[in-house]
Amino acid sequence: MQMLLEMLAGLIAMLAAATLSQFGVDLHAPHKPEREIQRVQDCKDKPASSTSVAVRRDC
Repeated sequence: MQMLLEMLAGLIAMLAAATLSQFGVDLHAPHKPEREIQRVQDCKDKPASSTSVAVRRDC
């Protein structure tokens, strides 16, 4: 009896997934990739200048 109920529940779940997929709903949507972290180097080799108006950030 329990096996029959589990099969019936599985069938209903499959029908619900098929119905929702017709409307564009995806139950198994892919996970978003994690953000990539990139380390940047500081520009310590150049002296700080207080008279400079345009500051370049590339080393």
